[in-house]
Amino acid sequence: MMDCKETVARLQVFLDRELSELEVQDVRLHLDACPPCLNTFKFEEHLKRLVQVKACPETAPTSLRARITQSFRQV
Repeated sequence: MMDCKETVARLQVFLDRELSELEVQDVRLHLDACPPCLNTFKFEEHLKRLVQVKACPETAPTSLRARITQSFRQV
């Protein structure tokens, strides 16, 4: 089983779903057995969601999107 240092080092990659199935299983096993690491995970997960919600992407004006789409159709 992973130790705390290894688990915390993999949390971002775990949250991004970029670990192998075996690594995911190892992280989950550690989180199930380690309340401090689980708290760290919950904080990181909440922070990631908060950034996604608050970092509103700018959208291009409809007219610009239409011109770009039209230019692709002409190619």
